[in-house]
Amino acid sequence: MKEYYHRRAPEYDDWYHGAFYDDEERESFIAERAELERLIAALAPARTLDVACGTGFLTRYLPGEIVGLDQSDAMLAVAREQAPDADYVLGDAFALPFADGSFERLFTGHFYGHLEPPERETFLGEARRVAAELVVADAARRPGHEPDEWQQRPVSDGTVWPVFKRFFLPEQLVDELGGGDVLFAGRWFVVVSS
Repeated sequence: MKEYYHRRAPEYDDWYHGAFYDDEERESFIAERAELERLIAALAPARTLDVACGTGFLTRYLPGEIVGLDQSDAMLAVAREQAPDADYVLGDAFALPFADGSFERLFTGHFYGHLEPPERETFLGEARRVAAELVVADAARRPGHEPDEWQQRPVSDGTVWPVFKRFFLPEQLVDELGGGDVLFAGRWFVVVSS
């Protein structure tokens, strides 16, 4: 997976801009993405670790003192340009390179939905170790998609990569995180605080 995200870094934000949807879906997606951005920006300022920050597309909306972590140096290079007010660390989401309680909040956008069961447990253990609050933004359950599926994702360099992807009902995500509050439940996105 590391290689996929490294290759995808220059074009990763095409998805956030709705490039993979027809005109009607793109309009709906972009409108809801703007709601997601406002919700993230309205969180109380906190010392926040953004795990799997990718290109920093959502990182730039997080309020407070922000540290972005990603396994791809190519993603982090884009993030440094897009969200220059954050600090960045190259690292592993399953072995976070921070002491216990280093952050008030751990945020992750569109990462949790790629994790299979053993990875979920490891990640949640690490998240709880370094931060008291966990905020997860991910994909809402969508017509035409299985709740869990393997997707074949092409990259502009001609390669195609298998990627595990999950789509969530809000209550399902709350349960998986061990309780919490639904902050946003839309057609495209779900955000839960735990």
